[in-house]
Amino acid sequence: MPIIRSGYKAKGLFKSGHFSTIYSAKLRPIPRVAQVRKRLELTDGDFVDIDWSYHDSKRAKSNKVAILLHGLEGDAQRVYMQGQAKALVEDGWDVAAMNHRGCSGEENRLYLSYNSGRTQDLSELVDHILTQEQYSKVALIGFSMGGNLLLKYLGEPREITHKIVAGIAISAPIDLPSSLEFLMKKRNKPYTLVFLKDLRNKYKRKMKLFPGVMTKEKLSQIKTLLDFDNIYTAPAHGFKSAAEYYQKSSALQFLPNIKTPVLILSAANDSFLAPACYPFDVAKHHKNIYLEVPNTGGHVGFHVTNTEYYSELRVLDFLNSIQ
Repeated sequence: MPIIRSGYKAKGLFKSGHFSTIYSAKLRPIPRVAQVRKRLELTDGDFVDIDWSYHDSKRAKSNKVAILLHGLEGDAQRVYMQGQAKALVEDGWDVAAMNHRGCSGEENRLYLSYNSGRTQDLSELVDHILTQEQYSKVALIGFSMGGNLLLKYLGEPREITHKIVAGIAISAPIDLPSSLEFLMKKRNKPYTLVFLKDLRNKYKRKMKLFPGVMTKEKLSQIKTLLDFDNIYTAPAHGFKSAAEYYQKSSALQFLPNIKTPVLILSAANDSFLAPACYPFDVAKHHKNIYLEVPNTGGHVGFHVTNTEYYSELRVLDFLNSIQ
């Protein structure tokens, strides 16, 4: 499809990618939306917690549901998840916001956890919703890492039900190796320090559950995001190295196989994303991929007002256009 000409233009301080990113993650008032937590038991003996929001809690549920996927070390209570859920609920959608393994406030049971390309948990949630919840329309919406995950899911060699009507990836690092290089640049150090602190703390907590494989010595070696993926993520999920994990988990290579309409919304001034994360060539020749690249917006920071974000409205516009 043709590249979409974006209607988003940031104002004032929000023209800065860093300001948009930081304000939207840390300073924006959280748009409150009611959530009901339900646990999904997985086939490997682990679990994920799903925070459900309903468009009408007093009457019958909607016939359509949106699955929301958060980013690295996020959860369903992050401001971008709540904001999108609120917008969807007000537009008649039910929402299933998935907390990745170990991200719901309770450690997951197994040594493995979640990663940027492990789509099995999403697949089980989709299957559960289709068989147990009986919705007629399902949309997948992912932020940052969650965006990469859903695009990979839609492009993998599996049968995608016609009930999945759309996928939307916001600020998605779809080429993980080059995105890590960008993230490791000096200008992004404040972000990487936050990620690293969260990941090291998670390692410490899991170390108590798996003392034979996770040790203080290995923890002391985790000084960068690359270290974490080499020491924990790769071996825990069956990869020989972080490099192999990044290569096999990047959604970019799966885009040509996508048969579901998808919107990829990424700001040109997103300092997390390398040039390869903007798949202009693929989108130009693919009937199902819509690529929108506003000049501004930072990383998941498409501010209009505190109660209204362009990305949240754009999701609704896209879903309404393909229904």
